[in-house]
Amino acid sequence: MESLNMKMIRAVMIIAVLGILSQLGSCKVVQFIFGDSLSDVGNNEKLAKSAARASLPWYGIDFGDGLPNGRFSNGRTVADIIGDHIGLPRPPAFLDPSLTEDKILENGVNFASGGGGILNETGGLFIQRFCLYKQIELFRGTQELIRRKIGAEEAAKFFEGANYVVALGSNDFINNYLQPVYSDSWKYTDATFIDYLMGTLENQLKLLHSLGARQLVVFGLGPIGCIPLQRILSSSGGCQERTNKLALSFNKASAKLVNDLSRSLPNATYQFGDAYDVVADVIANPNKYGFNNSDSPCCSLGGIRPAILCLPLSTLCANRSTYVFWDEYHPSDRANEMIAKEIIRKLGFLYTNSTSNGSPSPSPAEAPARSTPEAPTEAPARSTPEAPTESPSSDD
Repeated sequence: MESLNMKMIRAVMIIAVLGILSQLGSCKVVQFIFGDSLSDVGNNEKLAKSAARASLPWYGIDFGDGLPNGRFSNGRTVADIIGDHIGLPRPPAFLDPSLTEDKILENGVNFASGGGGILNETGGLFIQRFCLYKQIELFRGTQELIRRKIGAEEAAKFFEGANYVVALGSNDFINNYLQPVYSDSWKYTDATFIDYLMGTLENQLKLLHSLGARQLVVFGLGPIGCIPLQRILSSSGGCQERTNKLALSFNKASAKLVNDLSRSLPNATYQFGDAYDVVADVIANPNKYGFNNSDSPCCSLGGIRPAILCLPLSTLCANRSTYVFWDEYHPSDRANEMIAKEIIRKLGFLYTNSTSNGSPSPSPAEAPARSTPEAPTEAPARSTPEAPTESPSSDD
């Protein structure tokens, strides 16, 4: 009888140990996203003084309930789509009022902010936005919350096991260097400005590594000289070649930087995601990819251009899936899907069965039947670090 009891005790102990090992081995992999309006999922919507907000119709018309959700598109972002394909949850915005420590552990966090850049001074005309250094500062605060929640050792494992996306740079040109109101436009040459960007980005990526970022992807720039805003500001209506050359120089320097850091930083797997060539080909040959317009926005005020953002009074194109650009700055959902698939292909990410949440509708939908609520003027009351109501001087 004693022998039988011992066997039962041993069996219970084995089951308990296996249960513990199963829990330890099933830590959820989440994403932490740092970026600009191409990745923002609602942070700027909660910055009451920001001039870069996607809080009005028709933004989000092909996502979920069709109401604005903070994304600067009719549908998904590139980061949304890549995460769906590799089976990662979509991280909520840092300023999402429902964000808690448990949700961070379950989904990660998106710190991206429309108008933000690698440089602190980028996008200053938008008044409120989070530059990359500010986003990293908010990430530090998030880490402290998680350490208090699960302990330092488990928190370190959690953050080192996460995936990281850094997707900024276009505003550093379009809303800084190429605008004469910014001092960077006359302090640097094209080459020295790229060097300045790379030096800053290197420090930021090293800082993220020191905070636990081991698996990280840096997104490159597309042909930003071909966005509708750049075209309409050119005398010919064509792409701004100087802007495109700057984007190519940025991509070349960034790819080298990321490769060097991946080799020199301990346990780092850093990759560079470049979709420039395929986007350039889509813009040059839209019909080849099922588009019929690659030079003007789907959402516009007709002949009144540039309208910059999509507005409730704007007119939508007849078929959103045939337009490369949603507004003067940002790609449409379908274009974002092509960009995401190119990055997935180049980086060798495995496809998984992705959720259909937030996928675009195949045909135009009606306008939302109600107005969008005004964003709160204060950061939501929760235990995560509050965002400042004004950008600190170090971020402007």
